[in-house]
Amino acid sequence: MNHPSSILYLISLGAYLTGSVNFSILLFKLLKKGDPRDRFSGNAGATNVYRQAGPAWAFSVLLLDLARAMTVAWMAFRWLPPPWVPWIAFTLILGNRYPLFHGFRGGKGVANYLGFSAYFSPVAALLATGAWAVAWRLTGQPFIGSTAMIFTLTVHMAVAFDCHPVAISGAILTAGFILWCHRANFRAFISGQSGK
Repeated sequence: MNHPSSILYLISLGAYLTGSVNFSILLFKLLKKGDPRDRFSGNAGATNVYRQAGPAWAFSVLLLDLARAMTVAWMAFRWLPPPWVPWIAFTLILGNRYPLFHGFRGGKGVANYLGFSAYFSPVAALLATGAWAVAWRLTGQPFIGSTAMIFTLTVHMAVAFDCHPVAISGAILTAGFILWCHRANFRAFISGQSGK
């Protein structure tokens, strides 16, 4: 039998490599639209796909991100002690942000965090989506909607794993990393410019 730490390392590596597959970049190559990172926010995520290719393609990318994240969550639940599961969300999002296969320039991980959380709590995912919609509607800023979503998911993830210190630290690290990926949006918003 493999040592538990070996399984953790293997699943973490698998999550990172899986996250390194960026569907928006692959989609744009298929459509011969160039690179989604070259326009608007420079982010390789569903929101930027929406700006450049329209809602249908953005929704397709979103669904692929959600499905990928749910698959990784299933893998983590299947093979790891529960408190370590949030750490796999972090390595998945790390791969999404710094993808090995796309020059280490990727997305910000919001959809992946949503999909990962949806695997073990669809209700929390729905609540987080509602928080995102309300925040975006009130402010007109997608990144503030994302912030509301991340906060909701992180609180629920901590509670779902009985506030275990290992789980809490993984959830906080993941949320902090996603918010750090939005630092340019926060700076632009504070300075009075429109966040992307």
